[in-house]
Amino acid sequence: MKSKYVAAVSLMILLAACAKQPDRIAAVEVGGDNYSRHNCRQLASERMAISQDLANLSAKQKSAANGDAWGVFLLGLPLSSMSGGDQEAMIAIAKGKIQAIDRQVVAKGCPVSRPLTQD
Repeated sequence: MKSKYVAAVSLMILLAACAKQPDRIAAVEVGGDNYSRHNCRQLASERMAISQDLANLSAKQKSAANGDAWGVFLLGLPLSSMSGGDQEAMIAIAKGKIQAIDRQVVAKGCPVSRPLTQD
């Protein structure tokens, strides 16, 4: 009975250590002061660059999450997370920067040619 409990707790710990899918990662709060002096063109340019970085990070994160799922299934270890493949913190920061830029775009009344939210 005790070994079942230990096995269940161990499995929960391993699953918690697995990399999350990028769409399940929440943005962290980033102050808008970094972008308050940017004009509309600079905000658009910065948003595009961060969005591209986010897309690259998300691709790496998807790979890490899938690798962790297979690693836990086959070996009982989240191999991608253990080898530094988890990009969760960088994705959360990039999402927060995009939100901060979007707030500045609205505050400055910049024209918007695409949706402000980043999924």
